[in-house]
Amino acid sequence: MTTEASAADHAAAHETEHHHGPSGSALTLALGAVGVVFGDIGTSPLYAFRETFASHHGAPGISPDAAHIHGVLSLVFWSMMMVVTVKYVLTIMRADNGGEGGSLALLALIKRTSSKAGWTAPLILLGVFATALFYGDSMITPAISVLSATEGLQYIVPGFKPWIVPTAVAILFGLFAIQSRGTERVGKLFGPIMLTYFGMLATLGVMHLSANPAIILETINPLNALRFFMLDGFVAFVALGSVVLAVTGAEALYADMGHFGRKPIGLSWLTFVFPALMLNYMGQGALILSQTSPEATAALIKDPFFLMIPDIVRVPVVILALLATIIASQAVISGAFSLTQQAIQLGFIPRMEIRHTSAAAAGQIYIPVINWGLMIMVILLVLFFQSSSALAAAYGIAVTGAMFIDTLLLAAVLFSLWRWPLWKALPLVTVFLIFDIAYFGANLIKVPSGGWVPLLIGFVIFTLLTTWSRGRELMRASMAEGSLPIEIFAKSAHGSSTRVPGTSVFMASSNLGVPSALLHNIKHNKVLHERILILTVKVRGMPYVDDAERYECKNLGNGFYRVTIYCGFLEETDVPKLLDNLTLCDGGFDMMQTSFFLSRQTLLASDKPGMAIWREKLFAWMLRNAASAMEFFNLPTNRVVELGSQVEI
Repeated sequence: MTTEASAADHAAAHETEHHHGPSGSALTLALGAVGVVFGDIGTSPLYAFRETFASHHGAPGISPDAAHIHGVLSLVFWSMMMVVTVKYVLTIMRADNGGEGGSLALLALIKRTSSKAGWTAPLILLGVFATALFYGDSMITPAISVLSATEGLQYIVPGFKPWIVPTAVAILFGLFAIQSRGTERVGKLFGPIMLTYFGMLATLGVMHLSANPAIILETINPLNALRFFMLDGFVAFVALGSVVLAVTGAEALYADMGHFGRKPIGLSWLTFVFPALMLNYMGQGALILSQTSPEATAALIKDPFFLMIPDIVRVPVVILALLATIIASQAVISGAFSLTQQAIQLGFIPRMEIRHTSAAAAGQIYIPVINWGLMIMVILLVLFFQSSSALAAAYGIAVTGAMFIDTLLLAAVLFSLWRWPLWKALPLVTVFLIFDIAYFGANLIKVPSGGWVPLLIGFVIFTLLTTWSRGRELMRASMAEGSLPIEIFAKSAHGSSTRVPGTSVFMASSNLGVPSALLHNIKHNKVLHERILILTVKVRGMPYVDDAERYECKNLGNGFYRVTIYCGFLEETDVPKLLDNLTLCDGGFDMMQTSFFLSRQTLLASDKPGMAIWREKLFAWMLRNAASAMEFFNLPTNRVVELGSQVEI
């Protein structure tokens, strides 16, 4: 259900030695991955099998007879095998960017290693759109997961049905409310809870499979999936939109690769999670086939997961399922924080306040704007759709869209970066595209019934991301236009200004020209410090940068230095800490003797070519509401001077 980096908060393996990969034994990391990576796909049995047999979008429901049960189970099995196992675990997860995965990490890798700008530009737009779709998905995932589990409470509390929606809203509000406290302690419980949950899924499945073990052979027989389409045609195609719910969350394996590693995630999936999920799905199918009357079958198919639970353990199992959906939702929220941090560093999102909630684990962050924005949208979705079945109509299109884009990005990696021959790469990409196009097409039918929600959210966020990225390019170009070279300025300013003790650091978004703050300081104050740094922080298309490659310092003479500091897109841009480790530029830095000068631009929309006026005004609004550079770079508040200027784009 997540499309990008999920659960950065819980990755204990993601420590100080970031670029050396996750630490710990493969078994330990594999167990940790069960608690974080598979929360989303693990909650799908609560509703995926049920929704496949329901009536959707004017098409009649599928009859729950033996042929259709076997056909759906075969589709689920081969979807998990091809989409999750072959596509993500065995193929895409090999395309890592410094050990990190996810659409943005893959996009940064393609940009960094490719010299063919002509074909990378469309891929960049596709990667950005996949990021935008993630935010739509991250709003629906907590809503449908928590709502589906809360609906299970009606089977243990008589008369609970009217309280399902209020209870789900209360749980979600509490989940978002605790985010600012960090989830390190709660995260330690995730692994054992999810291990127990997947064990429960397998146990429930085996209980019902024991009466009909032949269903296992029917499930792994691909002819049953083909026969399903031959029997029902278009109705079977519509059902694909619900079958895909069984594999939503597959992209989370790739996104969380940096936290746990490819091999531990693959080990968890192949030896534990995949078998547990399939045992449960087959158990649901065996339960339906065990009924002798059409009335009993019709009653069970409405909610087979909760009705397969024996009465004696119904209460603890329902509560365990509810806990699992909360954990899955937590992973999505954490993933939204992690993805937003990456997007900010890569220049697709304005600066936002980022709080670090743990001194020990670098990945644990909290972004208030994202947290409360997600909470409002998630609760609105619950109140609008009212049930998990209604939400299923809106769910899936964002996920399948992101999976389709992942395949296109993978094709670029296979052909351009890995240099695979056509005969080797084309069949693999073609198979992946067949699955992606089929699932995406089936989900497009959902658009009138609710699928428009994640699409609308995705297009709005895509517009914001591309507007910010394009606006920054135009603003930098406008500021650089006609600017004085810093070398000439350093010579001319030396004799015309009074020099005072200390160091001044002028933050510059580009390492070309003279920062406007420096020009204004000379114009109004007519003084210069003994040592002057023109400092630019650049984010490279890799997760982490080695210290040996982090700093560049050019001595311009007369006490002027042009300094560039390189960071990875997962690193914190703490300028004082970075300057402490800078041994170039004539000595160290005493923060009490250092002043930071920032340029604050006021954007003026104009008729210059570049962006439409409405986008210029949108960019100006985003610029005004971005977090200040002082907070983003963690500058000491009593050592900062801001000087303003106006810029036309």
